[in-house]
Amino acid sequence: MEFSDLREFITALEERGWLRRVKRPLSPELEIPEVLRQVMYARGPAVLFESVRGFPGWRVVGNIFGSLERIKTALGVDRLEDAGRRALELLTGPPPLSAWDKIKAAVKLLELGRAAPRVVKRGPVAEVVEEPNLLAIPAFRSWPGDAGRYITYGLLITRGQHGITNIGVYRVQILSEREAIVHAQIHKRAADLLSSASECVDAAIVLGGDPVFLLAGAMPVPYPLDEYLFVGVLRGRGVEVMRGVSTDLYVPARAEAVVEGCIDVKDLRREGPFGDHYGVYDPGGLYPVFRAESIMRRSDPIYYGTVVGPPPLEDAYIGKAVERVFLPVLQFLIPEVVDINLPVHGLFQGIAIVSIRKRYPGHGKKVMMALWGLGHMLSLTKIVIVVDHDINVHDVREVLFAIAQRVDPQRDVVIIPGAHTDALDTGSPVPGYGSKLGIDATRKLPEEYGGRKWPEELRPDPDIARRVKDAVAEILAGYTPEPSLFY
Repeated sequence: MEFSDLREFITALEERGWLRRVKRPLSPELEIPEVLRQVMYARGPAVLFESVRGFPGWRVVGNIFGSLERIKTALGVDRLEDAGRRALELLTGPPPLSAWDKIKAAVKLLELGRAAPRVVKRGPVAEVVEEPNLLAIPAFRSWPGDAGRYITYGLLITRGQHGITNIGVYRVQILSEREAIVHAQIHKRAADLLSSASECVDAAIVLGGDPVFLLAGAMPVPYPLDEYLFVGVLRGRGVEVMRGVSTDLYVPARAEAVVEGCIDVKDLRREGPFGDHYGVYDPGGLYPVFRAESIMRRSDPIYYGTVVGPPPLEDAYIGKAVERVFLPVLQFLIPEVVDINLPVHGLFQGIAIVSIRKRYPGHGKKVMMALWGLGHMLSLTKIVIVVDHDINVHDVREVLFAIAQRVDPQRDVVIIPGAHTDALDTGSPVPGYGSKLGIDATRKLPEEYGGRKWPEELRPDPDIARRVKDAVAEILAGYTPEPSLFY
């Protein structure tokens, strides 16, 4: 099912029993964020706040991506990997050689054409066009020590070289009616554009939109792929866009609100602190100022905001969805990869567990290096654990068993000093610069094992196991298992 905007998705969530409405007046300063946080920790529904204290005319929605089922519904797939395969098939492939190849290439080109953004003269987002007042947006102050109110899920749109559109989620600290600070981390696509600019860079901050557009903004789309095209590929149809009123940028015509202006790369202000997913206040730093020039919005806009903090909150599900969607892409780039797990409590960039079909000595270390070399996708990952193909990377018990059984620290542990890390990582001695750890927990081949063959592993006789199955069932029938030591 394709959703044209946030409202259609909210309706779908409510029809499935996945959304609750709150009529009690609540403030976006600490109150709504605290409600959302408690609901997220309880694995609860999406929430639509119909009365936002101090912000007449606005409603607020949160936790719309707070489960994988909601995200599958948003993407219109039964398995999240299917969305990645669909994108991979359209965006890659060998050159057409035979007549049949050319026919398939023509079909692919037609599908890509459907995925391109569709320009309209005017959309619902332009029902009201007014002078900018960022203070009138019900942005959240999520934690008591936050420096102010933040737009926590605004999608920043900029245009890079050759007209390529960048779309990304950046936290935005509101300073005044017309000024805000964009937390443009160095490893993000827009940061590269800003670092090479010498003047105010046209930008738009999009609030709300169709759910695929919102999700795609959090995905590591490799440059130079135009991110509007990527959104269209995931949706199966291009996003409706219109030219902005203050910039030449194209913005989603069915968004809830769009703030247009420019980012002044010469005006750096102190941003933060901000309570982040590492469970501490990120002190922030010097970042460029966004100067608002206009606001377009619907007559009754809905603000979508999220809250971050110690997992698992809504961003944990978004991160897990990104992992699943990009698994086919990862397997295309590194074919020996079987599966990957970015554990929720591993904080996205902290830990990656990957299983491979091992074929030669040193294969585990080769995959570590390949993962760290994958640009925005996994280059910031601090710890990589590589296991064999028959280990379930999503079962920490199997992973710990593999580490304990197959790792010699001197031989199998790799430490890389002086490496680029996540700028938010609290463990790094300097923000954005630290070290990496790799653990090769694969079975060792003779060349890695002192010339010895890996010991024969314990396996029951399959005939005997089948023969006694009924006896085991009789013993366990009606018996309540003792509490487990393991989970």
